[in-house]
Amino acid sequence: MDASDRRCMCRVLIRALTERMFKHLRRWFVTHIFGRSRQRARLVSKDGRCNIEFGNVDAQSRFIFFVDIWTTVLDLKWRYKMTVFITAFLGSWFLFGLLWYVVAYVHKDLPEFYPPDNRTPCVENINGMTSAFLFSLETQVTIGYGFRFVTEQCATAIFLLIFQSILGVIINSFMCGAILAKISRPKKRAKTITFSKNAVISKRGGKLCLLIRVANLRKSLLIGSHIYGKLLKTTITPEGETIILDQTNINFVVDAGNENLFFISPLTIYHIIDHNSPFFHMAAETLSQQDFELVVFLDGTVESTSATCQVRTSYIPEEVLWGYRFVPIVSKTKEGKYRVDFHNFGKTVEVETPHCAMCLYNEKDARARMKRGYDNPNFVLSEVDETDDTQM
Repeated sequence: MDASDRRCMCRVLIRALTERMFKHLRRWFVTHIFGRSRQRARLVSKDGRCNIEFGNVDAQSRFIFFVDIWTTVLDLKWRYKMTVFITAFLGSWFLFGLLWYVVAYVHKDLPEFYPPDNRTPCVENINGMTSAFLFSLETQVTIGYGFRFVTEQCATAIFLLIFQSILGVIINSFMCGAILAKISRPKKRAKTITFSKNAVISKRGGKLCLLIRVANLRKSLLIGSHIYGKLLKTTITPEGETIILDQTNINFVVDAGNENLFFISPLTIYHIIDHNSPFFHMAAETLSQQDFELVVFLDGTVESTSATCQVRTSYIPEEVLWGYRFVPIVSKTKEGKYRVDFHNFGKTVEVETPHCAMCLYNEKDARARMKRGYDNPNFVLSEVDETDDTQM
């Protein structure tokens, strides 16, 4: 092989490598740049948060949130809750400190009035606004250092002491209860319930099914668990009305039903795609072109607190894999223990699957017709007279 042939081969090789590199770059840009711009909007995120915004709410409706102040405080985020917590205590201490200063000022117990030595003040050792604030703090949190105290000379001071003590107990109870309720909300228990990232469509028990895997990361059970789904899509009624979030019930079951699940190990729930299913007229080629969102709910009661909780997640068409099934996740060890390998929790393998539910049912009907006989209405039996042509 001479030098010209080697140069020609090098040019061909460089051209092939360049074309392959540009192909990979083009695929990367389509997936990461343009794919993000075409990302579908979700009503429910993967972790269960609802993506909805309320606009043009009138002031009277907003006032209702303050009427139900307990639920409003519980629903606040931690940064706002801590701001309310600190503001409530600092505000009450300062307000009552100001009232104690007014009592001392009206009774002329402050040093600028030059009270005589034999005069008994309403509150001992209040010399200004700072000492009044410290006395308010000591009274409300029941520290009681003993250096500042209320005397029996002023009925106003005694009444203010009683009122601050009662109001301080109410504020302490409300704020501490709100913090404790926020920490112990079953919403945190729902964080230990996880769904598979993708849903799959494959045959199960001879039927075409949509399957989702769900796991409980804690060993404590959810009592009375119930699982179901809602399919959200835009529909147009016969009257011409466009419904943006039209909801259709999706029934999910496991082999033992969809209620009172024994949720100690990961479960694979499935929805049978039959004639009543909204997925019946979808196919593998047209699934990605559909516009829907499948929201899955799991309701249950926390075993340790008896509080109900709900776990949510959603799937869009790009997250539904047609022709795949989940990899087994539960195994039994030599010691007789059952082991759950969460490394395979979301893994799938490709399996042979009909490209549409209608094709599967048509195939079954064809096989059933082959096993049955049918009467032909055009068939006419003509009777022929038999003659004996045998000559004896």
